[in-house]
Amino acid sequence: MGFRFYRRVHLCPGLSVNLSGSGPSLSVGVRGAHVTFGRRGVTRTIGLPGTGLFYTSRSGYHSGYHSVVSDTPRTPTEHASAASRVELIIAVVFIAIVAAIVALAPR
Repeated sequence: MGFRFYRRVHLCPGLSVNLSGSGPSLSVGVRGAHVTFGRRGVTRTIGLPGTGLFYTSRSGYHSGYHSVVSDTPRTPTEHASAASRVELIIAVVFIAIVAAIVALAPR
């Protein structure tokens, strides 16, 4: 078994950045319901807090790719391009949020 890395940074209530070996992601939501935007697509999770019961749906990259028949499958270059765009969007949103927090912080 290899080493794994995961870290969640809470930016403000309802907003956090998740850092892991597979790349960064941005989570928005409250306890019991959140949406995560990452390089594998968008993941929506809703659950009953404290019970361990939840439902998750995923759309985008790796969401049933192997079970869906397509006339023109994506090439590895297209997958890499989409993943890099998602990482760029996450980075821009993260920088904008940090800039807003710094600008609104009392001095």
